[in-house]
Amino acid sequence: MSENHAKGDFWLDRRLLRTAFESAARGYDAAAVLQHEVGERLLERLDLTTLQPARILDLGCGTGRALGALRKHYPEAGMVGADIAFGMLAVARHAQSRFRRTPLVCADAMHLPFTAMSFDLIYCNLMLQWCNDLERIFAELRRLLRPHALLLFTTFGPDTLRELRAAWREVDSFKHVNRFIDMHDIGDALMRAGFVEPVMDMEHLTLTYTDVQTLMHDLKNIGAHNVTAGRAHGLTGRGRLLRMQSAYEKQRRDGRLPASYEVIYGTAWTPAYIPAAMLTPGEARAAIRKRRGDGDRN
Repeated sequence: MSENHAKGDFWLDRRLLRTAFESAARGYDAAAVLQHEVGERLLERLDLTTLQPARILDLGCGTGRALGALRKHYPEAGMVGADIAFGMLAVARHAQSRFRRTPLVCADAMHLPFTAMSFDLIYCNLMLQWCNDLERIFAELRRLLRPHALLLFTTFGPDTLRELRAAWREVDSFKHVNRFIDMHDIGDALMRAGFVEPVMDMEHLTLTYTDVQTLMHDLKNIGAHNVTAGRAHGLTGRGRLLRMQSAYEKQRRDGRLPASYEVIYGTAWTPAYIPAAMLTPGEARAAIRKRRGDGDRN
């Protein structure tokens, strides 16, 4: 049994994930209508806080669309964008003004190359659903945030692409759609990672299509490939694909095929005071530097 199967059928292959987003980089912005809309709604939540961050991380920044909006909110803040796909960052770099460039870092969110207590705000739009271990990613984000700092994020919930999942279920037993985690489980994971005052809410958004091929094309163009361990290994035969399309047709309403998304919005803070016993070794070293007055400039 492979390592991925040992960890479950929904375990995501990080190498294939990176390749998928590399391939999608040039056409991403044209296809990512939902992602852009959700990102703008997430940014609106910054109007509800008086936080004035000195340093911001846009995690999973993709083509960098949100970096400009974050800079408008906080023109004096230092800003960093990070993404797993170098191709996405190349598009982001090309779009930046040559007079004020935001540093861009190619890195996996599970292993971020930043020192402890580096940021006052982490903005993370529709990236967490691509992480295998929610406990681990939240622990990593808490490590990067200073006391009384804010994590602002979106992700997808279990009802996402339920029509596509149901259609494939009539064809075979492979995993064709990622697993998405319930909002309450996300809130619990935040608390276990040491965040406080988590606020979670959710809304359902639906895109409609004339045919299944267009939906599949859009998913491919945003890099949303099936990279689960339980996927069918090999080409999908024409017969299976036609059976899936026929099953999906049962859900046509008013001449259109729906694609549902359960969008989860979350905010959580780090404590204003973090007891020494809760600090990682890196955080403890950062705290000592701050007490000595030389700060954390990395």
